[in-house]
Amino acid sequence: MLDKQTLISAELALPGRETPLSVEDKHFVNQSSLSAQPHDDQQQVLFGMGCFWGAERLFWQLDGVISTSVGYAGGYTPNPSYEEVCTGLTGHTEVVRVVFDPNLISFEQLLHHFWEQHNPTQGMRQGNDLGTQYRSAIYVYDQQQLEHALDSKQRYQTLLGQQAVTTEIDLGKTYYFAESYHQQYLAKNPNGYCGLGGTGVCFPPQTSA
Repeated sequence: MLDKQTLISAELALPGRETPLSVEDKHFVNQSSLSAQPHDDQQQVLFGMGCFWGAERLFWQLDGVISTSVGYAGGYTPNPSYEEVCTGLTGHTEVVRVVFDPNLISFEQLLHHFWEQHNPTQGMRQGNDLGTQYRSAIYVYDQQQLEHALDSKQRYQTLLGQQAVTTEIDLGKTYYFAESYHQQYLAKNPNGYCGLGGTGVCFPPQTSA
């Protein structure tokens, strides 16, 4: 029996398909293009924080975020379906793609929201959601982002003390869009499930006046 809390190997992962999923391109909240690549003055990053519905809402509400979408990354199966990801046989985790203007919101500020709004110490789960698809992850697009992400992980680890941060941080992971019904899910379904929940430890720590 497959242990959904153990990462599948590339050799055992599902084969997937060559054709990408067909996804509606217009953002349901701000009408931006989901597929547009960042302009020269923009950047992008992928955040895995458990169920991607609540994580996406967190980021689309931030000033300086141009567009968000949800999808799958960090695994082996090309162009996976949600059902395949849920089996644990693709190796992917659920992620939010965030395209942002660093002149309006810095990568550091995005990292603060990431660390504070989920629990990065839970391994292959997030709250009651169990499985490798819910693991904490930051997938970046350049060396500078990688260095900042690794540094922030170390700083948050220091704040947490004995609780080991299990967040996976890597460069150059392929992003596959999730199905259209997952995109901006909590805007379309305001009473839908949101699994976000932090450790209660602020990053950076708040100081009293």
